[in-house]
Amino acid sequence: MDPCPFVRVLVGNLSLKMPVTPRPAGAGAGVHPSTSPCYCKIRLNKLPYQTADAPLVMLSSSSSSDEQAQAPAPATGALAAAFHLSKADLARHMAKPSLFGSRTARLKVAVYAGRRGTTCGVGGSSGRLLGKVVIPLDLKGAAAKPVVYHSSWICIGKRGRKPSSVSAANELSLTVRAEPDPRFVFEFDGEPECSPQVLQVQGSMKQPMFTCKFSCRSNSDLRSRSMPADTGSGGRNWLTAFGSDRERTGKERKGWSVTVHDLSGSPVALASMVTPFVASPGTDRVSRSNPGAWLVLRPGDGTWKPWGRLECWRERGAGAATGDSLGYRLLGAF
Repeated sequence: MDPCPFVRVLVGNLSLKMPVTPRPAGAGAGVHPSTSPCYCKIRLNKLPYQTADAPLVMLSSSSSSDEQAQAPAPATGALAAAFHLSKADLARHMAKPSLFGSRTARLKVAVYAGRRGTTCGVGGSSGRLLGKVVIPLDLKGAAAKPVVYHSSWICIGKRGRKPSSVSAANELSLTVRAEPDPRFVFEFDGEPECSPQVLQVQGSMKQPMFTCKFSCRSNSDLRSRSMPADTGSGGRNWLTAFGSDRERTGKERKGWSVTVHDLSGSPVALASMVTPFVASPGTDRVSRSNPGAWLVLRPGDGTWKPWGRLECWRERGAGAATGDSLGYRLLGAF
């Protein structure tokens, strides 16, 4: 079957342009943007916020308005945020407007001066808000070909306030684009513990593709069976490079493993849990700073060879109406 249509919305080339102004004096001066780092909080509709630094482009106060307007937008190529939309997400965004507002996707960017961090242990913004901007995105057709929605400077200002001569000159450069991201989607045909078939899914169609076998084994058993005896092959060095100190303790750890076979019965992949999923103290969430991890291996030359390391955690939802989501990162051996 063909892959399912997915779209990724990418935000990059962040840069902030503002004129040089005299720094306020006194104890109540607060955070001054010309001497403090700036960052952006980026959100697509109700998806979780993503945060990225915004480098400053300082303009001389003697520069004319024409010179400031003609300053080219930087093209660093740095990616600031990425949002992945499924077919259901696209259908929801492309639906007809409701009685309570438009269903057009909206990218919201809030710019802050100061260092990002947490307040009293609760995630939040520790900087001063400089301004916000909202960019509407028409995602119709994005699943078929790339679309560039914005790639230039845009003025930022605080909502509900009349911009002053200084704040009106504050501009944010960013590139917003969407591109097709087709994916093959699979699901278990039953509870994973029962070693079910793995089905490929496309809409209402489901087709068996693999079988899997879950078991519980020790990490030492995995190393002894998956790594060749010749240390010059590089496999053990790769495992050491991707492992952490807590994974190489003398105490044995038991963990789940799964072997995937094709429909002919030949093994095609094996994954073993090398870092258990441990919730943060006082919560039921596995945080991004302490993720669980699977070591993924593929057969080759009569043995199992490392292919990658998959780390997973639980992302907190943006609000009471938004559920938690799965965060992941794949580190490859290739």
